[in-house]
Amino acid sequence: MAVISLLSAAIAPGLTLLAYFYLKDRYDAEPFPKVVLMFMLGVFTVIPAIILQHGIEPLAGGHPFIYSFVVTAGLEESLKWLVLMLVIFNHKVFDEPYDGIVYAVAVSLGFATVENIMYAWFSPNSFSALLYRAFLPVSGHALFGVVMGYYLGKAKFTGQRNKFIAYSLLLPVIWHGLFDYILLSSEQYWAWFIFPFMLILWIRSMRNVNTANARSPFRWLKREEEIKLEEIRS
Repeated sequence: MAVISLLSAAIAPGLTLLAYFYLKDRYDAEPFPKVVLMFMLGVFTVIPAIILQHGIEPLAGGHPFIYSFVVTAGLEESLKWLVLMLVIFNHKVFDEPYDGIVYAVAVSLGFATVENIMYAWFSPNSFSALLYRAFLPVSGHALFGVVMGYYLGKAKFTGQRNKFIAYSLLLPVIWHGLFDYILLSSEQYWAWFIFPFMLILWIRSMRNVNTANARSPFRWLKREEEIKLEEIRS
């Protein structure tokens, strides 16, 4: 019973954040099976990530900067980005800027959820530790996904495709690398740095969410429907 409770606590943050960002789609909600598929692809991305990280970790030489930006952030964000580019970027369901955020968050949270389950299974079992992970690593992965998806949306729906495709990989790696570097290099005072960092990342990400929604080609259709409904009621 305790194991089931612990696993539920490990899974809940990822699913809650996925539901939150899914429901933020104001104009044209994505097919739920497709979102689940991207979440599951994020789950399976953990396997190559572990294998590759095990292979390149010795190259970091114990240096926190290299470990943060290359071994963890660089590799993990590159794998998520590759899944999105291969599976969803050119798919017909990706038909408005916010869709990039939904699918990138789904992949990221699939990855983060497996990490959380592994932590709960192999590390000292503690609900307080899982609560910490819900607020930091799991939400961090979701927000890195928002950044990635936002720029994939800009790449698909603006005239600067190559520039924004590059941003969609580079910026999540930078944010993720900074996140890991703070935790690895500030053993005693990490909280003084990580919480302002997360606040800034949340503010920036929600700005991206609102901007992507505001650029939806379906917003005019939604407004026309509202006007017609108001006319009927009056």
